[in-house]
Amino acid sequence: MANILVVDDEHGIRDLLWEILNDEGHNVELAENAAQARACRMRERPDLVLLDIWMPDTDGVTLLKEWSTTGALTMPVIMMSGHATIDTAVEATKIGALAFLEKPITLQKLLKAVEQGLARGNLRRAVAVAEAMPVQLRVEAHDPVAVPLVPTTSTLQANQNFVLDKPLREARDEFEKAYFEYHLAKENGSMTRVAEKTGLERTHLYRKLKQLGVDLTRGKRGVA
Repeated sequence: MANILVVDDEHGIRDLLWEILNDEGHNVELAENAAQARACRMRERPDLVLLDIWMPDTDGVTLLKEWSTTGALTMPVIMMSGHATIDTAVEATKIGALAFLEKPITLQKLLKAVEQGLARGNLRRAVAVAEAMPVQLRVEAHDPVAVPLVPTTSTLQANQNFVLDKPLREARDEFEKAYFEYHLAKENGSMTRVAEKTGLERTHLYRKLKQLGVDLTRGKRGVA
């Protein structure tokens, strides 16, 4: 499950993409112009953005360039258009777009692009974590894949392994669950502080914790 932002000025396309991605189990935010996209980008911190090129206020390439120059392009962006030229697609890719989807978008191409974009985003975050802190690797004899151990507090398991030989959605959910359990334990179960630490609104945070099956009482055990 991922947070995906869809930016398109056409109501029908927004609704269609919301329905498809929601059926795939993702949380989908919608924006009809660049102003709304900026607000959603700051509020929701999406894992992936589907960005239309031609919009009435600010076109998608200009918005992409704005995010790139201000350091806000921290998530994969897939551009969409039914009228863009090859030069426009190449320009967007040079700025930092991951891929380009031509409208009308087929279901197969959409889902493939989203899967690749989320995988790229997960890899980027994993590299950032590895560069930011020492990472202990555990390699089991029967498993050739070495994975980083997740840092935990004393109220959680000292070490936690993630099995990578499984569907992307399952692996991502396991990581997100461990991530939120870590912060809940660290903040003694305070939803307010966890929301601040993770950059999520309390309502969205609570909904995500429920979806992931996180034990909301864990962080408060042993606290007077």
